[in-house]
Amino acid sequence: MALIRGAALTAVAVLGAGSAALAPAAAAAPAAAAAAVQMVPFSTGHILAAGHMAQPPTTADCQTDFGIACYEPFQLQKAYNLAPLFAKGIEGKGETIVIVDAFGSPSIASDLKAFDAETGLPNPPSFKVITPAGPITTTPSNCVTTYSPTGPDTCSDYYGWTDETSLDVEWSHTMAPQANILLVETPMTETEGIYGFPQIEEAENYVIDHHLGDVISQSFGANESTFSSPAQIYSMRSAYINAAAHGVTVLAASGDQGSTDYICDPASGCADPDNAICCQSTRAVDWPSTDPLVTAVGGTQLHLDAAGDRTSPDSVWNDLSSTVGVTGPVYTWGASGGGHSKVFARPQFQNGVASTVGPSRGVPDIAMSAAVNGAVDFYDTTDPSVAGWGIVGGTSEASPLFSGIVALADQVAGHSLGDLNPSLYALGQSRGSSGIVPITKGSNTFTFCVAADVESDASCPSSSDLITVPGFHANGSYNNATGWGTVNAASFVPALASSAGGGW
Repeated sequence: MALIRGAALTAVAVLGAGSAALAPAAAAAPAAAAAAVQMVPFSTGHILAAGHMAQPPTTADCQTDFGIACYEPFQLQKAYNLAPLFAKGIEGKGETIVIVDAFGSPSIASDLKAFDAETGLPNPPSFKVITPAGPITTTPSNCVTTYSPTGPDTCSDYYGWTDETSLDVEWSHTMAPQANILLVETPMTETEGIYGFPQIEEAENYVIDHHLGDVISQSFGANESTFSSPAQIYSMRSAYINAAAHGVTVLAASGDQGSTDYICDPASGCADPDNAICCQSTRAVDWPSTDPLVTAVGGTQLHLDAAGDRTSPDSVWNDLSSTVGVTGPVYTWGASGGGHSKVFARPQFQNGVASTVGPSRGVPDIAMSAAVNGAVDFYDTTDPSVAGWGIVGGTSEASPLFSGIVALADQVAGHSLGDLNPSLYALGQSRGSSGIVPITKGSNTFTFCVAADVESDASCPSSSDLITVPGFHANGSYNNATGWGTVNAASFVPALASSAGGGW
């Protein structure tokens, strides 16, 4: 997560032909000049845009040109075993996935059509964009290079959100091709703390009050420590309380800084994206993923071949700077957010994992693909540094992926499932044929360099500048790196639907 950061896009690294981190793809058009890292939406993901790629790169392309893996839609559909569901007509038909992003993207409608055409996906039955909290006033023509408290917002932040929007819309659609998609845009960016959240709350309440969707995906979040008090967080929970009362599921990415998170001075209002720095030197977690009425989605690393078959079991997402070609002392470039809330006490549904979470709400609850070494292709023509195809990771990817899974379960159940957490934990503890796949390898321990921006392509000057925040280890059961683990959709979808009172 970068600022409250569209949960995934914590940071965006735009790498040109001369960059030390990742050379441009051979199939790409000439690369743009190297640019500085952009701090963007949170839960933030990581975007590696190596020039203007004219076609979606294959796994082989990324391995040859970047030294990392990347995946296309058919590979993740296979990895999560969606084919048996699709064969029975379970593709999300009649359900609506709600994506919430600051600014959105002016090209998203055409970008989604291009994404679908190139990857062999059908267009969604319905794709709509609404702005219930007010019109979008920051645009490519008026965004600025330096933050101003009177606006408009910075271009780096704006384009980070257009990338986030493309990721969220395109990959939720990949998992549930026949689900409707409603993109809800808000006019003020979210950074850290309270800044931008009131408009998100307003927009989400509008969606819930007007019965516009079944599952809400949030690829953003802010360090609990960047709010002035727990009371400030409690004052902005109305949308989640409203959603639970009306049977709407709410998801949130758990963050991209592993066991820690970005920090800023709450007294500053955290409005300037440049005021958010990585990282807190102690364990930290993001809200709204810590909210007990929200299902927190953490990150895994898939290990797939060109056909989408696993070459080894999934592990905790934990990419190192060396993975993306950064020289010098190695730090963590991104990892699955997780840990224990300092705001919310352990909810009843976590009593069965009290030995792991203690007296606090623990996150995440479940996990999906998020690794940059295993990134997904996305398409965005608004961001000039991408201007076509790029590759992206982060828990901002994981949340929309899981929203598609929820839409499939909603279709099977014949109704929206609402708050998933009680059912999800019952399935996790049953250890039966729930379709939950435990993660047994990896941790979200996070090492950052105090002298370099994490998730950038900057080298850390010295190993003495490194700070390590101990994380949590996957153990084959519930843990604070990947929650219960990931899913085999063919089994998980009907199990979740049945647990929530519906199904075949």
